[in-house]
Order: sequence, then C-alpha cells, then structure tokens
Amino acid sequence: MKIVAKNIRHLRKLKGLTQEALAEHLNVSRSRIGSYEENRSAPTIEFLIQLSDFFKLPIDILLKNDLTKSKDASFIEIGNQRVLFPITVDTDSDDLIEIVPAKASAGYLSGYDDPEYIEQLQKIKLPFLPTGKHRAFPIKGDSMLPMKDGAFVVGRFIEDRNEIKTGRTYVLVTLNDGMVYKRVMNNIDFNGSLLLMSDNKTYNDYSVPIDEVLEIWEFTCSINTQEYTEEELKISSILSMFNELGVELKALENVMK
Repeated sequence: MKIVAKNIRHLRKLKGLTQEALAEHLNVSRSRIGSYEENRSAPTIEFLIQLSDFFKLPIDILLKNDLTKSKDASFIEIGNQRVLFPITVDTDSDDLIEIVPAKASAGYLSGYDDPEYIEQLQKIKLPFLPTGKHRAFPIKGDSMLPMKDGAFVVGRFIEDRNEIKTGRTYVLVTLNDGMVYKRVMNNIDFNGSLLLMSDNKTYNDYSVPIDEVLEIWEFTCSINTQEYTEEELKISSILSMFNELGVELKALENVMK
C-alpha cells in the first residue's frame, strides 16, 4: 500500500490542505490521515471510496498509479487516458474554474495539455456547480442559437467516453477542427465516431472519429456577456429565431396573436 500512502499525501498537498483539513472534509481523525500517509496502516475500503469521491479520481487509479509523477501538472496519463485533477482551489479550498479567453481560444489546442498554459488562465468561482472538474470556453458564431456570440459555456470534464449522452451539448477539443460547441449524437459503438449537430439548422451536421477527440466537456451552464436587445426579446423575434432553428411553435404563435 506504499503507492496509496504516497498518493494520499500528494493529492492532499496538491489541494493545499493540511492533514487536519482533509480529515475534516472526510469526517475522520487527523491521526488516521497521518497513519495512512506514513504507511503505518492500510486504508479501509470505505475510506478509499470517500477519497475517490473527494478527489474525483477512480479508486483503481489511486491504488495502481504513482500520482506523484503529476507534480507539476493538473493531469496524469493513464495508458491512453488523460485524467484531470480538480486541484485548482482558492484560499478557502473551493474549486476554481479556468476561463479560456476568446482571443486566445485558438491556442487552447496546443496548450490544453500544457500545465503552464492552464496555470496562467484566469479563474472564477461558481459555488452552485455540481462536483467535477469544470472549465469555461468562449462561444463564437451563431451555430448554437440562442447562445450568443461571445458567451461562455461552462463544461464538466468527461473522463469516460461512455458517459457521452446523445442529445446533450458538449465543448469538444478535436484534432482537426479545433474547439467546437455542438449537440452530440453518440455513435461510438456503431462506427467509432460522434455526430456533431448545430442547433441552427443552416449549418450541416458532421462526424468526428472518437480518436480525434482530445477532450470533451459536458454543458453545465452558460455565461452571457451581452445584453439582449429590446428587439431580440420581442415575442415575434423569439418565434422567428425558433422557427429558424426548426422548432414548431405554431400553437404558441396562434395563442400570442
């Protein structure tokens, strides 16, 4: 259990926690944390489950891999899988969200796995988000109306490709198409690809082989950076927009007349 002992200590320090603080989060004694970190006793299954939930890392990774190799990074390579650590915290140990700036979004493709690039990104705290590693990405264009150009999508990092749900929207970092925000149809089991669909039907759907998907982030919330104009908020404009998206709103239109 020497690897587990090293991992507990390493992850605790990456999170910026004392033994006492980690013990409080996991509802155990500080001496118990010390005993595990010093390899004087083996952690129980219940404790490993708690640790796994707290650090958002699978138990087998905690048991089988020396995570100290990730000392200067926010991720570790496990075979062909890239596992992110949700370790960016503020002074209150609350998770922070990195923001990929619009002007530098093109550079994310080359910098997404560079810890120095990720470290220099600005960060915000959104305490209402569910558990998991989140990041905010800028939206360009009008392919995903009513999401406005310049808005930001906050996504939760998807580690397991089996979690990709057909019909949900995701930010994808792809090998050949860069960073895109699309609605996804999961065809991995059928032909090894994802069908990417725009909500604005003037844009064509297209497929991306799953092997070309470098990262995928599931929509959690959006941040609009522009105010809607009075014209945009008129019922007629809203109906027109939805009709452009291919949504049938004839019944609603009749009610509004």
